[in-house]
Amino acid sequence: MSEQVAIDAVALEVIRNALVEVAEEMNVNLIRTAYSPNIKERRDCSCALFDSRGRMIAQAESIPVHLGAMPFSVKAALELVPGMKPGDTVVLNDPFAGGAHLPDLTFVTPVFLGGRIVAYAANRAHHADVGGKTPASLAGDTTEIFQEGLRIPPVKLWKGGELDTDLVRLITANVRTPEERMGDLRAQKAANETGRRRFLEVVDRYGWDTIWAAIDRIMDYSERRMRAEVSLLPDGVYAYQDYLDGDGISAGRTRIRAVVTIEGTGISIDFSGSSPQVEGPVNAVYAVTASATYYTLRALTDPDIPPNEGCYRPINIVAPRGTVVNAVLPAAVVGGNLETSQRIVDVLMGALAGAVPERVTGACQGSMNSVTLGGVDPRSGRAYTLYETVGGGMGGRSTMDGVDGVQCHMTNTLNTPVEALEIAYPLMVERYELVPDSCGAGKWRGGLGVRRDVRVLDHRAKLSLLADRRELRPWGVFDGRPGKEGSQYLIVDGDERAVPAKGSMVLQPGSVISIRTPGGGGYGDPAERPRDLVIRDCREGRISAEYAMKHHGVEPG
Repeated sequence: MSEQVAIDAVALEVIRNALVEVAEEMNVNLIRTAYSPNIKERRDCSCALFDSRGRMIAQAESIPVHLGAMPFSVKAALELVPGMKPGDTVVLNDPFAGGAHLPDLTFVTPVFLGGRIVAYAANRAHHADVGGKTPASLAGDTTEIFQEGLRIPPVKLWKGGELDTDLVRLITANVRTPEERMGDLRAQKAANETGRRRFLEVVDRYGWDTIWAAIDRIMDYSERRMRAEVSLLPDGVYAYQDYLDGDGISAGRTRIRAVVTIEGTGISIDFSGSSPQVEGPVNAVYAVTASATYYTLRALTDPDIPPNEGCYRPINIVAPRGTVVNAVLPAAVVGGNLETSQRIVDVLMGALAGAVPERVTGACQGSMNSVTLGGVDPRSGRAYTLYETVGGGMGGRSTMDGVDGVQCHMTNTLNTPVEALEIAYPLMVERYELVPDSCGAGKWRGGLGVRRDVRVLDHRAKLSLLADRRELRPWGVFDGRPGKEGSQYLIVDGDERAVPAKGSMVLQPGSVISIRTPGGGGYGDPAERPRDLVIRDCREGRISAEYAMKHHGVEPG
C-alpha cells in the first residue's frame, strides 16, 4: 500500500511533525491532570505513538530512560495481551516483561479505524509508590525484585472502556497512597485517550493510505540519517570501562565495560566485559541498557534525527544475560533504571571520546541522587510518599562550561519546587544551593553540584537513598580534572553524620537529610582557561580563591 502513495518531502515533514505534536499533547495532558507532585511538578513521565506492528512512530521529548525503553513495553503488551478490543488499555510495570523498574507504569491503548488497529498510544509515568519495603518503592538495600513493590505483568486495566475494579482493588491494596495512585492512573488513561483522538484527527485530515505510507517513510528517513551520521565516525574499535561505587549490599565495585565497533554505516556495542548481576538493586534489565545506548548515540551524532524505530536500526547491542546490564529474575533492579543507566552513558562517552572528541563532555554528575521519604502526615493523618531526584553538575564541553545544578543524561525531570513540596508534605526545605568548588577544573569547567537539606516536621519518616559517584568522582576529559564526589549527611541538633548513599533508615522528628550532589568533570587543560573566566567564577562564588590558584594558577586579587 505505502509504495502506491506519492508524498513529497514537505508533506512528509508536515505529517511527521503532526504526529510528534500528538505525543507532545499527550504529555501535556498527563502532567496537567496528574495528582502527584512527582508527575505534576517534576514531570516524570513520557508519551509516544506506535504503529499497528508496535514500531515507535514519534515521541514527546521528555525522559530519555523512559523513551528508549518504552518500545519494549509495547512489544510485551502486544505479545502477552493479543486481540485488544476498542476501549481496552493495558497496564504493566514488570521489568522482566518490557518494563524498567516497578515505579514506572506503562499504559498501552489501541487506536481503531474501521474495525482494525492502526496504532497504539502509550505512556510511562513514575508513580511515587507501588508498595514494597519502603515508602516510594525505591529502597537502596533490596536484594530481589519481590521486595521492590507490586509487579504487574501486561494486563487490561480498562476493558471495553470499563475500568476493571477487581484489578484496581488489587493495586490499591498494595500501595501506601491509593487515592494519589488512582489519580495518576486516570491521568495516564486520559493521556492515551488524547493520543487516540488526535491520531485519528490526523488520519481524517490526510487519509489513512497517506498516513500509513508516511509512517514507513519517516522511519526509513530516520534510518538513513542515522546511518549517514555513523558513516562520518572514524571506523574502528573503541573501548572503555567505568564503575558504580557498589551495589549497596556486597563489597566491591560494579564494572560496566563497553567495546564499540564502528564499521561503515553500522555500530555495535558489546557489554560482555560487564560484571555479573549483583546482589543489590543496581541491576539493569536489557530495555534500560538499550535506552541508555540509544540516548548516547543520538547525543553524539545528531540529536535532531527524528527518534523512532528507524533511528535505532543501525545500532546492534550485545548484553549477555545474567550481567548487570541484562539482569534476570529475581534480581533487584530499581536502581538499574536510575544509576546504572547513567554509568552506561559515561562508559559510552568515554569510549567514543577518541572518535568524536568535540562532541563528548566530561563525565556529568553520574547519579540521579534519588531521595524518598514517607510516613504519616500529622496534618491529615494520611500516609504520604515523596520521591525526588536532585540535580548536579554537567560535564564541561569542548567550547563551553558545563551547566550547574541540572539533571543530566538519562533523567530530564524538574526539581520539586520548594513551595509545592512544603504544601504537599510535612517537610521543610532548609537549604537549596550550589556547592562551591565542586566543579571539575578544565579549560571548560564542569557544572556545580547541589546541596538540598530537608527537615522532617512533627513525625517519624522512613528515608531511602539510592545514589552513586560518592567514591569514584566524575572524570574529566583531555586533561580536565574530575568533579567533586557527592555525599549525604543526617543532621540532628546541628551535628552532621555521614550516611550511606544506598540504604534506608528511620528519621526522627526534626531530623534533616542533607544531599550534596557531584559536580561535573572538566574538559581540557585547566591551565588554558581564560583568566577572566576564572576571576568571574570567583566573583560569582562558584569557586574559591584557593581553587583558582590550585587549578588555574590565578590569584583573583
